[in-house]
Amino acid sequence: MRPILLAAALPFLAAAGEPAPVRLNQLGLLPDGPKKAVLAHPSKAPLGWRLVDSAGRTRATGRTAVFGDDLWSGEHVHRVDFSGFRKAGSGYRIVVGEAASRAFSISPGLYERLPSDALAYFYHNRAGTPIEARYVGRERARPAGHVGERATCVAGADSKGNRWPGCPYTLDVAGGWYDAGDHGKYVVNGGIAVWTLLNAWERHARTRFADGRAAIPEAGNGVPDLLDEARWQVEFLLKMQVPDGTRLSVPVGQKQSVPGLVFSDIPASGMAHHKVADVRWTGLPLAPHEDKEKRQLFPPSTGATLNLAATAAQCARIWRKIDPVFARRCLEAAEKAWAAARRNPEVWAIADFTGSGAYGDSDHGDEFYWAAAELLATTGKPEYAAALRASPHFRAAAATAPGWNSVATLGTITLVTARTRLTSAETAALRASIRAGADAFLADARKVGYALPYAPEG
Repeated sequence: MRPILLAAALPFLAAAGEPAPVRLNQLGLLPDGPKKAVLAHPSKAPLGWRLVDSAGRTRATGRTAVFGDDLWSGEHVHRVDFSGFRKAGSGYRIVVGEAASRAFSISPGLYERLPSDALAYFYHNRAGTPIEARYVGRERARPAGHVGERATCVAGADSKGNRWPGCPYTLDVAGGWYDAGDHGKYVVNGGIAVWTLLNAWERHARTRFADGRAAIPEAGNGVPDLLDEARWQVEFLLKMQVPDGTRLSVPVGQKQSVPGLVFSDIPASGMAHHKVADVRWTGLPLAPHEDKEKRQLFPPSTGATLNLAATAAQCARIWRKIDPVFARRCLEAAEKAWAAARRNPEVWAIADFTGSGAYGDSDHGDEFYWAAAELLATTGKPEYAAALRASPHFRAAAATAPGWNSVATLGTITLVTARTRLTSAETAALRASIRAGADAFLADARKVGYALPYAPEG
């Protein structure tokens, strides 16, 4: 499931236990926004509903709209729309016969903390540094995990009996964000995450995340807090780049881990290692500082390399005036990664060792398109424009929700929001593709009883 849409579904659930019979966003609703609830009920005819306040007084009434059988939940669904009620307050409930929602609020300030809370997630997941009580509270504070982390490449037999030769170096890969409870740090997952923060900065988040607004150690250093947090991850991504003058033996053109992989010697300089993770699966729950497993680099992949190219290019244009030295470092890494991916377009993430998720891919076309978009927006160089125009993603509707292995839409968003040398007609077509993608999601929402823009086939 798309992570963002799964998150959107969560408010229908109670804080604990089973969902309430009448389901809606239990955090609350905005006075001037839509207000809808859902009830699973076998009736084929509309049912009466009431909106009651904290004192049990009826404040609004109406009839449900029968949606009918909902393929995705397996329920017969009714919808309640009380958008016309706009009075702020708390303790409201929707009642349909004997069924009721949990209490909710109507308030204009419900989501004011959401951007700051969302940004705080990343600090909580930093590696290589203590998470301090003064920023997160005593309950959530923890010592640093994987301090000064150094790792060399996984070597030896994988689960299919293939023997990986490893690499002739050890990298300092300290820092970055943990992906999950297994303490792995993945370039492809971290790439889309850091792009999201940097894109938010480029588009609209400059005031909200000005310096000193977030609860992070860098607050007050003269740099916007959102960029401080993003840099923590960018610095890690840069460390995952294969050193100059390196040749590695890896499978090329082979998309699946099977016995008998054929290894080829390649010029790997500038590529990015796919991830760094534990040799064996981490026991859960386990705090990062308690993790005693050996850490290992997984071989470079074309997908990870293009994630580095894209995000480092984005870094270069954002930090150009803030920190020119860092910006130049990012651009050098981005262009080096792009060249490496062009030399090695079919190095797939198939090293099959236990201890962490694979996060492989079967198509690098979207990563090439995304990286070319970011590099064009940063440099204006014709070679990146040519690569874009040669990509089928340049002419396709942006109908795929962004994900770690589906990044074409990221490139399209950059092309319509950053200054490029594309023609006005090309930019207009890209804008239309984003609208077409958004319309497709809205159409999905109309198909689903719970009105979520997620309607997978089958």
